[in-house]
Amino acid sequence: MSMPVRLRRKAKTVEWTCNSDPRKLDAMYVRLLGEGGDKLLSDEVKWLAITHKSFDQGKRGFNDRLSYLGKRIVDLQTSMALVSAPRGRSAQGPDEYDRVPFHHPALEGLANLSERTKAEMLGKTRVAQLAQNQGLDKVMRWKPRKADNLLGSGQDVVLAQALYGIIGALALERGGEVAARITKEKILEPLGVVF
Repeated sequence: MSMPVRLRRKAKTVEWTCNSDPRKLDAMYVRLLGEGGDKLLSDEVKWLAITHKSFDQGKRGFNDRLSYLGKRIVDLQTSMALVSAPRGRSAQGPDEYDRVPFHHPALEGLANLSERTKAEMLGKTRVAQLAQNQGLDKVMRWKPRKADNLLGSGQDVVLAQALYGIIGALALERGGEVAARITKEKILEPLGVVF
């Protein structure tokens, strides 16, 4: 009887492990949200906010809905900051029919608000870099397609989604006021959006 022989070598794959230590998770929340940040969310929601649907094939719950809510909150706060930002007033006089354009101080910031400006400020790479600086990449739960190529597996998108998931979780458990304040202080100000 002959033994089967493997003609091709088994491909070397990097084994991926996720954090399961609640102390590391709490430390990340303290770094991200400030002192007492680990007490703002319940234990179950802390894990849910940083769990991507690729982790354990979504069996334990994942952050899609929380991140959707969080992204909307961050978008709103960014829009409010852009609208309230000062803008140089254009000197427009009367036109050929002697009409003067309407000016009101509340409307001057509208010119700052555009999809392009918001996309530049809240680009996935910038938001992911902020999340990575706070250590979110060390604790988030996900399964990359290729463990040896995290960027190619979509790490930026997963990091941004986890950060938005935390904001969404704060809105649900602590209210919109807390979520808006933390969005301003911990996300938008570090990204250079000034209020």
